[in-house]
Amino acid sequence: MAKTFFISDLHLGHTNALRFDNRPFSTIEEHDEEIINRWNKTVSHDDQVYILGDVSWHGAETTISILKRLNGGKHLITGNHDHNLIKNKDFCEMFCEITDYKEIRIGASKSDLVLCHYPILCFNKHYYGAYHFYGHVHNSAEFTFIESARIELEDKLKKPCKAINVGCMMPYMDYTPRTFEAIVTGVKNTDGLLSNLRELCA
Repeated sequence: MAKTFFISDLHLGHTNALRFDNRPFSTIEEHDEEIINRWNKTVSHDDQVYILGDVSWHGAETTISILKRLNGGKHLITGNHDHNLIKNKDFCEMFCEITDYKEIRIGASKSDLVLCHYPILCFNKHYYGAYHFYGHVHNSAEFTFIESARIELEDKLKKPCKAINVGCMMPYMDYTPRTFEAIVTGVKNTDGLLSNLRELCA
């Protein structure tokens, strides 16, 4: 049965991403090849993958050559670093769809899920148990701020705010597309920096 996967902020070809995310690769070439390998070990040709923005710092030709190597149908939720690439017709044809924002229902429970590159704390149906997958803030001080605001919102509303960073550098993502269930479980089980997320899906 075909599966649906999610990932954000691949930053293919972006040498500086190795440093500011502390990505565990010696060179950007190693980084790109490892992302391709992990993707294809996880995703089959029949699966679908939502990329939540910031695909690549390569030019269109190199980016297209990498996308052609990646299994599955690809859906792009655009990020701030995708604007030049989406001007290229051949790049756009690599995707089943390209949009800034999308809402889907996912999982055995048919959970509502909001997809956007940017974190949205008061996303649609958040008060009623919906989820939100986002990227953009990496594992930075901005992510810490979003988490603090999310926790404060939960305290005020007495309701969980199920917003999850699916940037590829997050521990539960490990530079690999993940299913909805794997992401939710991974967040709950992650120690250290993300220990305050354990209550997310309670």
